[in-house]
Amino acid sequence: MSTKLFLDSGDPKETRAALELLGHIDGQTTNPSLIAKNPEAAGKKFSEAEIYAFYKGVVSEISGLLKPEASVSIEVYADAQTTAEAMLKQAREFNAWIPNAHIKLPTTAEGLKAAEVLVGEGVRVNMTLVFSQNQAAAVYAATQGAKKGDVFLSPFIGRLDDRGENGLDLIKNIMEMYKAGDGHVEVLSASVRNLQHFVKCLEYGSDIITAPLKAFKEWVDAGRPESLALPENQNLKPIAYENVALSKPYAEYDIRHELTDKGLAKFAQDWNNLIA
Repeated sequence: MSTKLFLDSGDPKETRAALELLGHIDGQTTNPSLIAKNPEAAGKKFSEAEIYAFYKGVVSEISGLLKPEASVSIEVYADAQTTAEAMLKQAREFNAWIPNAHIKLPTTAEGLKAAEVLVGEGVRVNMTLVFSQNQAAAVYAATQGAKKGDVFLSPFIGRLDDRGENGLDLIKNIMEMYKAGDGHVEVLSASVRNLQHFVKCLEYGSDIITAPLKAFKEWVDAGRPESLALPENQNLKPIAYENVALSKPYAEYDIRHELTDKGLAKFAQDWNNLIA
């Protein structure tokens, strides 16, 4: 199987459980909401310095559990007002925490500016909250020159499903669009909720799947299938393929998306709720 498997969790105990269940995992993705769900953070309030120290401790422990070549995604704090400069300051600090970091940045105008700079500095990035082909094309353009493995793109399947659109179509469409490129951006399918999401991402050839522990358990219980005849949800509206060129400057793509804005607000709220 060519698809890499990442755990989506902010809890090292789940890292250990995933390793026991699967034998190995290729990496782990974290974000502010997942850190807020960590049992050691539940019900607590931290100073700003304390919460960053806590986050550093969590990802350091996760990194130590995985093989050196594995990836651990660490997400910058960003809301609608966060500038590229503020993201860069965080990114450089977070990148020094562990030797195998990918820095998660939002796929916004400021996030793309930060990504362009970081890639030029040799910092690995994971562009998150992706909900459209135009966003995926902008990420491709902003990170030109990066080596394969240095740039991840995280389209969110489940959040599109939540509003009645077939999130799996976005994975299929981006994989098709990227065939015209040089392969430097790897598709990391995220917001994977169930067995259908998991197996379809394998069928579509997603470079990476990140999923919560319960989704991995469901996949293992089904016999670890790489293809499966599952009934499609007829209530979900298809997402049509768009002929989007990969050759434009990244600032020329229309990257606005309501779900990106909502995702930013949710992550910021969950993070701020931890701070006294």
